Amino acid sequence: MLLRRAPLVTASLLVLVLGGCDSGPGDKSGAASGPSVIAPGKPGEANRTLSPGEAAAHRAEDDTPNSADVSFAQTMIVHHAQALEMTALAPKQAESAKVKSLAARITAAQGPEIAAMKSWLGKYGKAEANGEGEAGDGGSAHHHGAMPGMATEAQMKQLRAADGKAFDKLFLALMITHHEGALTMAADVKAQGNNIRIEEMADDVVAEQTSEISRMRTML
Repeated sequence: MLLRRAPLVTASLLVLVLGGCDSGPGDKSGAASGPSVIAPGKPGEANRTLSPGEAAAHRAEDDTPNSADVSFAQTMIVHHAQALEMTALAPKQAESAKVKSLAARITAAQGPEIAAMKSWLGKYGKAEANGEGEAGDGGSAHHHGAMPGMATEAQMKQLRAADGKAFDKLFLALMITHHEGALTMAADVKAQGNNIRIEEMADDVVAEQTSEISRMRTML
């Protein structure tokens, strides 16, 4: 189970105050009684204590992407691209109708996500590649060690050569590992990133791929 951690707020230098600083025993809502946030004051001014709602609004005012946000978009494009390479083999090589349906579902979800991440990078003037190889290359050797869950070239070669039940079994095994890697990447950016849109994308990855992992495990 992934634990949601608050993204860093680099510009505001906010300090999270753990515990129930602003929570009295009469609080009725867990959301309303979340941890308060201390915003350091300007020189000569006192610090301010913000409620959870005020802290969220403060963050929304400055969700400038940091390096974790940019890296997530760049590497997830490559990660998704390899998944699409795998799903493209299913229509002709899979035997199971369920595997073919799953592959189509993954394609339908991750294609638009790649487009959204490329658009986000363009909005902030960031390159689609992170300097370790071209994004969208289906997974070069450079990316295998850097991104969790990526299939090796030897595994991809084996998958391309497989057919029928052998393909189904290998596809599911590789895709489960691939999805688990994406969950790790999403958890990392939710802990280290600052941009709200990237956090939303990470949430989408978690929701979609957690569900698909559960489904694939029942198909093995």
